[in-house]
Amino acid sequence: MLADNLKLVQGRIEEALQHRKEAKLTGNTVTLVGVTKNHPAEVISEALAEGIKNIGENRVQEAKAKREVLGDGGYWHLIGHLQTNKARQAVAMFDLIESVDSERLLQVIDKEAARIDKIQDVLLQLNIAHEEQKSGFSREEYLNVLPLLDNYRHVRVRGLMVIAPKAEDAEAVRQVFAAGYRCFCRLQALRPEIDCLSMGMSGDYAVAVEEGANIVRVGTALFGQRDYSLKF
Repeated sequence: MLADNLKLVQGRIEEALQHRKEAKLTGNTVTLVGVTKNHPAEVISEALAEGIKNIGENRVQEAKAKREVLGDGGYWHLIGHLQTNKARQAVAMFDLIESVDSERLLQVIDKEAARIDKIQDVLLQLNIAHEEQKSGFSREEYLNVLPLLDNYRHVRVRGLMVIAPKAEDAEAVRQVFAAGYRCFCRLQALRPEIDCLSMGMSGDYAVAVEEGANIVRVGTALFGQRDYSLKF
């Protein structure tokens, strides 16, 4: 099943790349993150065998349990909300923390990364749609934190992460992705090392790619429905 689903997803990504109108700054390749939330650890082994090297998990505790089974392998993304009291574990486990949503969390990650002499790659999560139930920097908070980024010596900001509102029609969230790309362009103009724009999930990743995403986070379209009975 995974092999067939992977071909479909990769095909849709390639097609979406052909429809990009701009997005010159994010290149012409897309990193596919296989989101394995609420799937058993064996699914990750299968994903790695199929060439999906980027693994996304939402929760620190679940990722920890799976890594204890799997050992090393892959490039791990934390894509769910990170509480500050889990930052030490997250820094120890994840290659890229996509969901940095506050100045306070930046401070804590920097402290924990310094403790183990690591430079932690992160993305800043933007709440472009202003959804109250979702975390992320508001526009004002984001603008306020930009001048402070160089203060964090053990954090390397690689770019931005955007989550669009749920919608039956992916076209309904196109403008959110377009706004995310504009934010990315402005940030890259200030900091040329910025190279990651993570946007799009199973229901809308093709539209996100068309609007400039170079990282997409895909779970159910690859692995099928999640099993919420699993306990980690």
